[in-house]
Amino acid sequence: MSFFRRPDYTSDTTQFIEQLKAQHPELEAEQRQGRALLWDKQLSRDEQQAFKNARVAQKPYVYQTQAS
Repeated sequence: MSFFRRPDYTSDTTQFIEQLKAQHPELEAEQRQGRALLWDKQLSRDEQQAFKNARVAQKPYVYQTQAS
């Protein structure tokens, strides 16, 4: 052990999260379920190509109004 080594520091936020996970061990599984419901989707190559083809090109200057 080094003479100059400081004790390990954990922030208040980290301590809170660790304490919360210790009190509610099911919390992480529920978070994963929610993420899978909203974000973790499998897209086929055909769907990805359709989304890419349907995209509308952005104008060079998006705040420019139509010239009259």
